[in-house]
Amino acid sequence: MNTKRNIIIIAIAALIVLLVAYSNHFRNQFHFDDFHTIVDNTYIRDLKNIPHYFTESKMFSANPDHWGMRAMVTTTLAIDYHLGGGLNPLFFQWDTFLWFVGLCVLLYFTYKALLQKSYEAPWPQYLGIIATVWFALHTVNAETLNYVIARSDVLSTFFIIVSFLIFIVWPQKRKYCYYIIPALIGVFAKETVPVLVIILFFYLLLIEAELSVADLFKLKNFKTVWNAFVKLLPITIAVAVVQLYTLSKVPSIPGITNPFGYYVLTQAYVWLHYFISFFLPMNLSADTDWTVIRNLFDERIIAGLAFVAALVIAIFRTSKNKQTRVVSLGLIWFAASLLPTSLAPFAEVTNDHRMFFAFVGLSLSVVTYLGYLVKKHQATFLANPLYKNGLIGVIVLVMLLNAYGVYQRNKVWRTEETLWYDVTVKSPLNGRGLMNYAITQMAKGNFTVANDYLERATPLMPYYSTLYINKGILKGATGQPALADENFKKAISLNPNDYEAYSFYAGYLNRAGRTPEARLMAEKAYQLNPYYTTTLQTLMSVYNQLGLWENLQQTALNTLKLLPGNKEATAYLEASKTHSYLAQPGVANTAKRDLTPQQYLDQSLSYYNTGDYQKCILACFNALRLKPDYAAAYNNIGAAYNQLKQWDKGAAACKKALALDPNNKLAAGNLNWALSHMKK
Repeated sequence: MNTKRNIIIIAIAALIVLLVAYSNHFRNQFHFDDFHTIVDNTYIRDLKNIPHYFTESKMFSANPDHWGMRAMVTTTLAIDYHLGGGLNPLFFQWDTFLWFVGLCVLLYFTYKALLQKSYEAPWPQYLGIIATVWFALHTVNAETLNYVIARSDVLSTFFIIVSFLIFIVWPQKRKYCYYIIPALIGVFAKETVPVLVIILFFYLLLIEAELSVADLFKLKNFKTVWNAFVKLLPITIAVAVVQLYTLSKVPSIPGITNPFGYYVLTQAYVWLHYFISFFLPMNLSADTDWTVIRNLFDERIIAGLAFVAALVIAIFRTSKNKQTRVVSLGLIWFAASLLPTSLAPFAEVTNDHRMFFAFVGLSLSVVTYLGYLVKKHQATFLANPLYKNGLIGVIVLVMLLNAYGVYQRNKVWRTEETLWYDVTVKSPLNGRGLMNYAITQMAKGNFTVANDYLERATPLMPYYSTLYINKGILKGATGQPALADENFKKAISLNPNDYEAYSFYAGYLNRAGRTPEARLMAEKAYQLNPYYTTTLQTLMSVYNQLGLWENLQQTALNTLKLLPGNKEATAYLEASKTHSYLAQPGVANTAKRDLTPQQYLDQSLSYYNTGDYQKCILACFNALRLKPDYAAAYNNIGAAYNQLKQWDKGAAACKKALALDPNNKLAAGNLNWALSHMKK
């Protein structure tokens, strides 16, 4: 009874410390991938979309490059948006935290159930609560809890633990396959659930069959190993089928961004880094500057391979003794959870939030092994209270130091500025970190500082299109139009399918009063991604200035589908019906400083002669807006469409020119040219 009471007291004390440690995190802002998955993702703004999250990968992100099937994550985000009445970080952060607390409760019962198979009471309860508290307060986990979209790690781990706990606590119910249901839900959170099959496999053999890892390779145990494999066929098949379904919904899986061999070897050192971070969680960075190590004889590669070898040896040795087989299982858990990100070459060699799932196993191993050592020298500890009290003091100190670390990391994650400044300090060779910090300075009007950081980032990321987008924005904001154009065009040349490059260039051109050019860029951005609201806003502004009322009406309607009730889109929709030019704050409004129809016609001819036929057409539309019966403008439109080989549009424009001026010989000639090609 005293044991139960003590466990409750420890749990309550731990919860209080946990709340204090995370007390400064609940209003932390959105960061990094949060923007395209949450802030710009209009699909989370309507709860009616929830069923579609499980069939439409585009609803996960506003960026087509990140479309994926993590429906459970998107569902919880939609609920947060609904409860918070919008993008209120408080509700998003609390939601993640509550899932985390629920996970920790489940971990205690999971750890206890595993330890009861190795230790006699009251050891399982105490070791279980210590392992749980260490995991709950671990400083590294702040990297996951503060990063809202990293909730995928929390959710997938939560459902993995539910499935694992059901499996080990109710073995007699396995034939009903209840334990499979949580695992299938977890598949819709992140692609880590297949690791559960590996963990269950070794649980059956090490804990239930009481075999060592070495025993698995003995012929006499083949039947036992085979039976374990057969027992896990239902969950293996079920998870594989659902995982294949989610992956099939992804339009395209990013190709290998790093050389496989070197990447895998580098991961050996990354594993060592993760292991050390469990005991010394220092120098954490939201975006490291680590790169693939390409020298096979680099001391980091050698140290990493030595660690992996030591890890394998430790797994084999601890599996020999019944009381330390849980240690072996925890180490296997640690290794297996890191395999997916170690065997698939990602652009980022390491990410601190990848430790979250791995530390579930490592917490179990470390605490269990320490408990084993204490029990082995139990007589010494009982004989000298100083040892016992000292051990308790060390445990409490470790927990409090981790809690302090959490509190400090929460401060770093407070805003975009604080986060990316920390990255520039911890990872000075990370060009993306330098760029993102520059963006925060641009937002504050500190253009000199922003320019310095962007220039520092350029040699580190000379082919990164997003960098040049931001350089273009900065040059435009500081009155350097030639350099702004140069950088935007550089971004487009580096990544012709980057909708953001066209969209931000369009916004800049629109603000500069270069409306026809802005239209071209915005329409290209819309073609690449019709769900990006920034592009839609620019298009509405452009169409309104050009008086393209049908285009404006359709764009406003498209915007309202994504943003129901949006005031800006509603105003533009009304303007399209009444043909009203709305005031454009911050935009050089061409509707208020028009050229004459003749000047627009001259402009179109100039564009035509330089081969810029789209701009020629736009200039003619500007002329027609001021002079609807301008036959010469229709003729130039027809000639430009003919050059673009859009013969039907060319013929239609020339016919309008001849209807207004039957004696227009140029229009007649261009019409005949178009008709002759249409007959072929």
